[in-house]
Amino acid sequence: MRMSNRDKQNRKARINREKEQKQFEKKNFKREQNEQKRFNNFKKQNRPLRDNLVNDNIQANTQENLYEDIVAGRNAVMELLKSNKDINKIFVERGEKHGSINEIIARAKENRVVLVEVDKVKLDTMAENHQGVVAQVPPFDYCEVEDILDVAKERGEDPFILVLEGIEDPHNLGAIIRTAETAGVHGVVIPKRRSVQVNATVSKVSAGATTYMKIARVNNINDTIKKLKDNGLWVIGTDGAADTLYYNQDLRGPLAIIIGSEGFGMSKLVRENSDILIKIPMKGNITSLNASVSAGIVIYEALRQRN
Repeated sequence: MRMSNRDKQNRKARINREKEQKQFEKKNFKREQNEQKRFNNFKKQNRPLRDNLVNDNIQANTQENLYEDIVAGRNAVMELLKSNKDINKIFVERGEKHGSINEIIARAKENRVVLVEVDKVKLDTMAENHQGVVAQVPPFDYCEVEDILDVAKERGEDPFILVLEGIEDPHNLGAIIRTAETAGVHGVVIPKRRSVQVNATVSKVSAGATTYMKIARVNNINDTIKKLKDNGLWVIGTDGAADTLYYNQDLRGPLAIIIGSEGFGMSKLVRENSDILIKIPMKGNITSLNASVSAGIVIYEALRQRN
């Protein structure tokens, strides 16, 4: 599978984001070290009142760090409010309010969530394409693969799971999660390394679907494939070199569909560990599809057959 210019640009952007994140974490670590040093110095000087003030500041900073992630965009924040999940604050753009932002404000007040009016510049530093609203939330709550299987059991349905190997574009991940949620997929599995994680962009692109979708983060995709097989699932990989067309394959019953990375598809070992390989026919000059489009095509064919 060739890597398109857009995929190359996305990869370059991801590398830059990771560098910026590392620099931020380094600065934050130094700041915390300095705070701890100051705190220790105060203790040595036997100044109880000052000790209490410094200790309170450290506790406040620790509490704030519990809400280090954000969800941006009107649909994503509204779905977050509907779910009654933990929200620290909601920042809204200062000025005249129009449309769904008023509904968000009303529901936030009903849920007793702190609302803060800020300038657009402040929101711009927090997230891209925020649509005038950003929620400060705890880090995304990933689940275990067993939790996904339990969801299927609770619904009385055959497990329907999506395994994503190395999706690096947050827009692709968000779009895939949105499609999976609308199609009744019980959960999504992503690797801890060499893959984008659930962040503000993913949440926004998913239109709030991350609020409802079970997402497991695993150390090793191949170990997870074995676990799924042990639980009776058929593992079907998507590969352009496969012989079987996706609509000719039986996609009913306990099922896990694997979608490979944008630039390279599935790795050799994941391909070998798949029970069956399927492909989407290509008749144009371009020989590959966007990962989220490929996922959508196969997911909805599976839904069609399962209904």
